[in-house]
Amino acid sequence: MPAPMKEREPATDPTKIFHYTDLQRKKPTRENDPYTYMHGWNNRHQSEVIPGTLPVAQNNPQEVRFGLYTEGITYSAFAAPRAHNYSTYMYRVRPAAAHNGYKKIESKAHIQNCFLSLNPEVETLPEQAEWGPFPLPEDSDKIDFVDGLHTLGGSGDPNLREGMALYVYAINASMEKRAFCNTDGDFLICAQQGNLDVQTEFGMIFLQPGEICVIQRGVRFRIALGPGVEKARGYITEVWGSMWELPDLGPLGGHSLANPRDFLYPVAHIDEDLSGDWAVVNKNNGKYNCLEQDHSPFDLVAWHGNVVPYKYDLTKFASQNATSIDHTDPSVNTVLTAKSRDPNTPLADFLWFGPRWDVASNTFRLPYFHRNSASEFLACLYGEGLGRSDDFQPGGGSFEGGHTPHGGFSEAYVDEMRIQESEPRKILENQMTIMVESSRTFLWTEYARVGCGTTNTRGTDPKVWDTLPDRFSNNPEAKALLKRVKEDKKLMEERSKVYFDDGALKELLNSKTNGC
Repeated sequence: MPAPMKEREPATDPTKIFHYTDLQRKKPTRENDPYTYMHGWNNRHQSEVIPGTLPVAQNNPQEVRFGLYTEGITYSAFAAPRAHNYSTYMYRVRPAAAHNGYKKIESKAHIQNCFLSLNPEVETLPEQAEWGPFPLPEDSDKIDFVDGLHTLGGSGDPNLREGMALYVYAINASMEKRAFCNTDGDFLICAQQGNLDVQTEFGMIFLQPGEICVIQRGVRFRIALGPGVEKARGYITEVWGSMWELPDLGPLGGHSLANPRDFLYPVAHIDEDLSGDWAVVNKNNGKYNCLEQDHSPFDLVAWHGNVVPYKYDLTKFASQNATSIDHTDPSVNTVLTAKSRDPNTPLADFLWFGPRWDVASNTFRLPYFHRNSASEFLACLYGEGLGRSDDFQPGGGSFEGGHTPHGGFSEAYVDEMRIQESEPRKILENQMTIMVESSRTFLWTEYARVGCGTTNTRGTDPKVWDTLPDRFSNNPEAKALLKRVKEDKKLMEERSKVYFDDGALKELLNSKTNGC
C-alpha cells in the first residue's frame, strides 16, 4: 500500500522556511505586516487617500480637488526614451518648496562618498577582510537613522554620477519630526535585525529581516522602529548614475528568480497631523544639510507615476540551479542589478543565498576555489551564513577583492572529493546570506577599517589549509606518468627535428637511401 499522505502544516517563522510558500499565506505579505500594497515591477502605479482625488485625463488641472497643489518629481531626463522615462505626479497639501531654507547640521553618522584614489581618507583592503557584528548604539545614546548611518566602502563619486557605496545602519530610535532625502543615488535597504516602519511620501512600507526596500534618489522618507523593536541594524547599497533593475532571464524564459509580481508598492497615506515643525535632512554629495518647514512632508493625498519606493521579500526568490552536473555561476542568484556604462559589466549586483535543493550528480557540489574579477561583500541576515569561518555572524560581513583567491576549507571539502553516490539534499537551510558584487575596486573608510571595532583584516589563518594537503606530488601513479610524459616529450622532440632541422632531414633521407 502507498504510504499515507502527510498533510502540510503552515510554517510560522519566516527565518526557518525553505520558501515563502511554506507559510501558506493567502496574502503577499507576512502575517505581521500591517500595510496594503500594490503589485508589479516598474508599473505606472496610482493611488489616492480619498477616491476621486486624482485628476482625470490630465496631470496639472487648473484646480486640484480639495485645494491640493500639483508637484512633480523626475528621475530621468525629460526626453529619455519611454522605456527609461521616470517621473511621478503628486497632489499634496503644501508644496515641498514651502520651507525656511537650508542649513548645515551636526551628526554622529560616518558618511563618506568620495571613493577616488586621491582621497586620503579611503584605502584598499588588499587581503580578505571580515567583520564581526557591527556595533549597535548604547542605550544611553539616542541614535536614529540620520545619526546611525555609517559608510563602509565604495567606488566612484556621486558628483560624477558614477559609482556606488556600501553602508551599515545601526539605530535605537525612530526619526521624530524629521525626514531623510538622498539626492545622490538610490538606496537599497536590507534589514538584518529589527523590523522597520518606513514612511515614504507615497505611503507606508513595513520592512523585516529578509526583506529589501529600494528608495529612489530624491524621495523623502522617515524610518521608525517597528512595534516592540528596541534596536535595529541592516545594510544599504547605494548606486550613483544607475538604478536597480531586474536582471534579464535569457534562456530561463519569462519567470524565475525575483518575479515582477512579487515587488510591492505602497498606497497613498498621509499623516493625521499635517502641521508642526519638521526637519528634512538631505544627503547631497555625501554631506548632510537640513531644511526646516512648518508642515509635514508626508502629505500626498494622491499620486501617479513610476518613481515610487518598493519592497521585496527575499524568501520569495525562485532559485535556479544545476539539475544534472556541475555548478551554475552565482549570477543565477541575482535579485537586482545596476548597470554600468559598460554594457557587458554591471556596476553592482545584489545576490541572494538562501535555502535550495542541491542535486547535481558526479559533481563536487561545494563552491569551487575561485578568483573572480568582481569585488564581493557578503553579509549574513540570520542563521549560520555562507561565510568562510565561524566568525561570519549575522550583522557582520566579509570581503574579497577582485581576483583574490578564496574558497572553503572545511572537512566537507575532503569528503566531497571522494567518489560516491550523491543524494539530493537541501542546503543553506534556516539562514539567509546576501552578497553585493561589483566590477569596481572598493576603497574602504576609516570606520570600516578601524572605527567600527569589529574588523579583522588578517585574512584566513594559513593553518586551515592543512586539511587540504598536496596529494599530487607523492602520488605514485602521478610520478610514474610524469616520468613517462618527460620521456615521450623527449622522443617527440627528436622525431620532430626533421620538420625544422635540415641536418636531421638529411639524416632521415640518407637512412631511407641506405635502407633500400
